[in-house]
Amino acid sequence: MELIEEFEAERARLLSLAHRILGSAEDAEDAVQTAWVRVQAADHTRIRTPAAWFTTVTARLCLDQLRARGRRGETPLFAEMLPGDRIAVDEEFLRRDKVSRALMVLLDRLTPTQRVAYVLHDLFGVPFREIADVLDTTPTNAKKLASRARQRLEGTDPASAEEAPRTAGHWRIVEAFLSAARGGHIDTLVTLMAPEVVRAADPALLPEGGAVEVIGNHAVAEETRHFADRVHASIPMLVNGAVAAVIAPGGHPIAAITFTFEDDRIARVSIARLKPTDEVRPVRPGGLRTL
Repeated sequence: MELIEEFEAERARLLSLAHRILGSAEDAEDAVQTAWVRVQAADHTRIRTPAAWFTTVTARLCLDQLRARGRRGETPLFAEMLPGDRIAVDEEFLRRDKVSRALMVLLDRLTPTQRVAYVLHDLFGVPFREIADVLDTTPTNAKKLASRARQRLEGTDPASAEEAPRTAGHWRIVEAFLSAARGGHIDTLVTLMAPEVVRAADPALLPEGGAVEVIGNHAVAEETRHFADRVHASIPMLVNGAVAAVIAPGGHPIAAITFTFEDDRIARVSIARLKPTDEVRPVRPGGLRTL
């Protein structure tokens, strides 16, 4: 088989790999297309294992993109900074490739080298000796980078382990709230909230003329009808140690919905922009394995 044909056979895998590293279907397409150009210009007689070589070239291009973002001082690809058509493409990619929305949010919290090491090894089974070649480091250091990434992503620090038992009941309420909101089950939503529940939101996240504060379980429940798209793009996560849901269309975070509870009912719902400095973790320690 010609090298170009072998590359085309690997294109879908390379695109999936690049998407996990870059967090953008459009950027992933660019990286894979650039890799294809390099394949055409390569000395084919010196390439012994084409699939591994394609992976290395593509991963290096992705790493260069991540580092360039850092040099330009760019934050992770937050939804509010991206045009709607790009969000739509990324949302479709998540659904088509069955990519975890929560995983994409968490990957943005890693350094470029951690992200590349984790994606290559844990998600695509690339050996550390090949990852070391991509990162221009040793296999031992590549292994350490992947391990640090895994620890950050899984939330296995002592603090999160202590929080889990205390918040288990609250997570069930949040998951029930999101499920009812997605299904338009207003009566269920009403029962999950205290009668005088307060919903407070950042004005920038509301449509023009939207109320910054809404009071009462019936009013808050009815309001969810107007935000169906955001509810469908929300996943339960810990944000700065608080029980929350992250709104992440296309895998790009836009806001955190945090909840306050009284007597096992939601007493307050706060919606605020998610900042790059916010600490975001999975619902429970080791939760990455179930994302």
